[in-house]
Amino acid sequence: MKVILSTLNAKYIHTSLAIRCLKAYSEKDFDIELAEYTIKDPVMNIVSDLFQRGADVIGFSCYIWNIEETIKVIDVLKKIMPEVKIILGGPEVSYDTDHWMKRLPNVDFIVVGEGEETFHQLLQEIEGTQKYHFVYGLSYRKGEEVIQMPGRPKADLNELPSPYRFAEDIPELGKRVVYFETSRGCPFSCQFCLSSIEVGVRYYDIERTKSDILYLIDNGANLIKFVDRTFNIKRDYALEMFKFLIENHRGCVFQFEITADIMRPEVLDYLAENAPPGVFRFEIGVQSTNDPTNELVKRRQNFAKLSRTVTKVKQSGKIDQHLDLIAGLPLEDYNTFRKTFNDVFALGPEELQLGFLKMLRGTGLRIDADKYNYTYMDVAPYEMLSNDVLSFADIVRLKRLEDVLEKYWNSHRMDHTVNYLIEREFASAFDFFQEFGDYWEGQGWQKIGHQLEDLFTRLQSFLESRGTKRMDMVLGLMKLDYFLNHKYKPRKIWWEHALEKDDWSSYMKMALQHPDALLSPVVADFVADQSQPYREIIPSFASLKLGEKELQKHAVLDVLPFRLDHILSGGSPLTAEGRTLLLVVYQQNEQQKPLYYTMPIGKEIAAI
Repeated sequence: MKVILSTLNAKYIHTSLAIRCLKAYSEKDFDIELAEYTIKDPVMNIVSDLFQRGADVIGFSCYIWNIEETIKVIDVLKKIMPEVKIILGGPEVSYDTDHWMKRLPNVDFIVVGEGEETFHQLLQEIEGTQKYHFVYGLSYRKGEEVIQMPGRPKADLNELPSPYRFAEDIPELGKRVVYFETSRGCPFSCQFCLSSIEVGVRYYDIERTKSDILYLIDNGANLIKFVDRTFNIKRDYALEMFKFLIENHRGCVFQFEITADIMRPEVLDYLAENAPPGVFRFEIGVQSTNDPTNELVKRRQNFAKLSRTVTKVKQSGKIDQHLDLIAGLPLEDYNTFRKTFNDVFALGPEELQLGFLKMLRGTGLRIDADKYNYTYMDVAPYEMLSNDVLSFADIVRLKRLEDVLEKYWNSHRMDHTVNYLIEREFASAFDFFQEFGDYWEGQGWQKIGHQLEDLFTRLQSFLESRGTKRMDMVLGLMKLDYFLNHKYKPRKIWWEHALEKDDWSSYMKMALQHPDALLSPVVADFVADQSQPYREIIPSFASLKLGEKELQKHAVLDVLPFRLDHILSGGSPLTAEGRTLLLVVYQQNEQQKPLYYTMPIGKEIAAI
């Protein structure tokens, strides 16, 4: 009997841990093949591939992001392969299972919850006596009747074989994301999350976990994402794992979901002192800072402690942080969400993800939806449309904010400009992104694509339309950001007036004659603030030893009508009078990052 385990991933670079767990458990007894696709693949392409593989049983791992596309595949498969047994499993079909069995007549079985043992026993019954009433954790058909068997006790994780050691995965390890679990379950009871339904946390043996990670690193893995719901719930376990990864990373990057307000000081101190820059990434679900909301959804969160953790991690300069918000939680109206957004943005995360509440099957909020007058999509992803304090009009506005937040903050295309605007020109970060988002849609830009230059010209258009003060200073910062967005010397600029050729030559000669006068703000920052445990130190311009020919090929020059160093150090625009020579050079380091240097010009240059 040939078995195919399949899923539709959100992107090609993703991999499915679930189907690998099932294969690892059952491959000793059955011929099992993995077949992964994406939700963007045409249905006929998927069906054709599965048909040619020739299977007796096909199992699909189902989530909110792939269920509707998976259903399309199943319906076509059953037309051309009516004898094939179709099995579904995964979080999307583990709740309201009777609904799925009635909606999907082409599905023969649904494995509910943790699947390794249930799936293995089901395969034995399909091949053998077909006594499905012996299989706990299974939903199946008996004529026109749907039978739901009782749930299965949780497995001993250390009895499950490793899903990380398939030889066929090795060629792709360096190109795709590896998902890895050190535990299952969650200690918290958040009513919007499926993880809250499983009580307690179970761990794999730590030595086995280390061995699997070393195997992946040895075979070329570049990015490992831990799927544990709270990686740091056990301090000793987390600290030992952090130490092990620091000692053995060999350039591999690791991403964790952590609960920031329970992170112990000694763990933070250890990471600040020992973590290699860029090797760890933290994902932190803040969701809301509104206390009545958190209390209602049973989310225990101390925002003051969370803030201390995020701030300390940020100050170390070594670990990128991705903070999550959820719009649409109970008691969180537009104004309190504005406060939530600003509270979290003020922490300065490298990425701020704004999501919208999904009314997931099986969660407490979906069960209690009527209490808060929720309306939501009937099909996955079940996104909320409104509730008693947040209208659909509010949701539409927040969607606009989310769009420009992704383009202008999370992309890090204009950090200098956006930080200046939020600090100096807008009442808050929320107001900047919301006002810009409203303008963006008003211009119809959401209907058309954009190139890098468009992002700059559209921001300029928005700022000029509202009469933003000191546009000369804003445009200077935008030039800096534009130059820093390129790996090679840019061939074109988006602003109207470039330096005249003679002026360009004159400033170039000045730079060559006085290389020590060109300073890097990052170096100056580092010298001024030795409290920073880690800062990337840019080489001095003089140490690059570039001649005129190299600068012609690899450098750009511009003159800004203000003291750039003053503004970047947090100084007031009112006291930034003067001019700055900005010089950006490319292709001068292994990371292929542009390096920029500044020199005051005009009266200030006389001292040189």
